[in-house]
Amino acid sequence: MQDKLFDVSGKVAVITGGGGILCSQMAESLAERGVKVAILDLRAEAADAVAARICEKGGTAKGYAVNVLDKASVEKAKDEIVADFGTVDVLINGAGGNKPDATTSDTMSFFDLPAEAIQWVFNLNIVGTVLPSQVFGKIMVEKGKGSIINMSSMSAFKPLTKVLAYSAAKAAVSNFTAWLAVHINQNYSKDVRVNALAPGFFLTQQNYYLLVDKQTGNATPRGERIIDHTPMGKYGVPEDLIGTLVWLISDASSFVNGAVIPVDGAFNAYCGV
Repeated sequence: MQDKLFDVSGKVAVITGGGGILCSQMAESLAERGVKVAILDLRAEAADAVAARICEKGGTAKGYAVNVLDKASVEKAKDEIVADFGTVDVLINGAGGNKPDATTSDTMSFFDLPAEAIQWVFNLNIVGTVLPSQVFGKIMVEKGKGSIINMSSMSAFKPLTKVLAYSAAKAAVSNFTAWLAVHINQNYSKDVRVNALAPGFFLTQQNYYLLVDKQTGNATPRGERIIDHTPMGKYGVPEDLIGTLVWLISDASSFVNGAVIPVDGAFNAYCGV
């Protein structure tokens, strides 16, 4: 018999960045549990491909082309989603990432990092989290119930070398998560919750060039250090996020609010000694 505490079937979830490696797995896994999924991505073809895979397996999903840095674009998607699905119960702010131009390296010193690259990373991660939270959070506030899940990072706990903008932006996402949880509870609804996942190290399109040598396919020195400092001794795989995600969406976590949950193989717990 299914434990009702963890039952998420029938909910409508919006996932930004839904065409990416981690968020596409979230979308497919939630759909397998009976969640209706709206997949938002800047790349329409990526969102549509994930939706097609879900529908082929009997799930309910639709892709939407959205720019999370353009509130009008997010509002347009909201109107379409409400027309298609009736409401929104869950928002997963998965859009984010880093870029090489905002990363220090042997050829790019801190003193030469372009301001526009730093701003691009900061905007994508924090502004791209705030705007969807405004648009879809309003639906939840109006009906008095809902769950927002943001995507933080290990670099929000302790800034990682090289990724100045990404570390600062993810620290802002964690701070915003706590702020919004309190703000909504104090001003609008006691039953809308805002939490964040903080993944450890997963190989994605954004970090691959830092962790894997393009020429040899072997781990870079940075990749080796990460594994050495992850007590479980491995990278995460997308499926590793699903249990915590389902818990945060479900009634099983009904008194968990304003929290940032590491899913990291104990990376954050290890001091290096």
